[in-house]
Amino acid sequence: MTSQAVRLEGVTKTYGRGSRSVAALKDVTVGIRRGTFTAVMGPSGSGKSTFLHCAAGLDRPSSGSVRIAGEELTGMDETELTYLRRRRVGFVFQGFNLVPALTVRQNITLPLRLAGQRTDRRWLDEIVHRVGLTGRVDHRPSQLSGGQQQRVAIARALVTRPDVIFGDEPTGALDTVTAREILVLLRGCVDTGGQTVVLVTHDAVAASCADRVLFLADGSIVDHADSPTAEQIAARMTRAGAWS
Repeated sequence: MTSQAVRLEGVTKTYGRGSRSVAALKDVTVGIRRGTFTAVMGPSGSGKSTFLHCAAGLDRPSSGSVRIAGEELTGMDETELTYLRRRRVGFVFQGFNLVPALTVRQNITLPLRLAGQRTDRRWLDEIVHRVGLTGRVDHRPSQLSGGQQQRVAIARALVTRPDVIFGDEPTGALDTVTAREILVLLRGCVDTGGQTVVLVTHDAVAASCADRVLFLADGSIVDHADSPTAEQIAARMTRAGAWS
């Protein structure tokens, strides 16, 4: 267990009550090893986003256990969950979620400021260099391309040295070439930085960058593949209906 950055044990998430209830996740048990890249795929409505939200402590499961870096999230109140996310988790979303009025440097260090922590200038410089934003730190988001804005978001996710980075379709709003650059950057976070990355995506090419792909259907993990090609992933996704 100590080698796992994230652990879900018997996690179920149900929305609504009685005859109107819908199970978005059904008794999901899975562990994600430290220092690995995991992609989560499945058809629309399969539970991908719910999986990410429960695994990252953004939503509470109806039952089951979630651990991040060995810390049990069940029973934590909102203040405790917020504190855990600030220490343990980084987020990269499709929409970048940058603050327009802040510079690149200020956007990157925002999680530290919210947590009342001082910025390690050497670490900040290293991150900025790693994501290819040297010379851009005084720009504002409106002065950057979409790919550069996503690089800022990745740097912001890295600045707190989190145990795991969760990505929710982070390449979905980018062109093919820029998306590839972002995927190479995320892969580098694992291979060079030793981070753990969990990526929800519908893109077989994005998923092929992962060490392991988890396939969801109707709220359950129905298959997985280790280091698959984009073609192998696409072939498995065509059987998603059969899994149901």
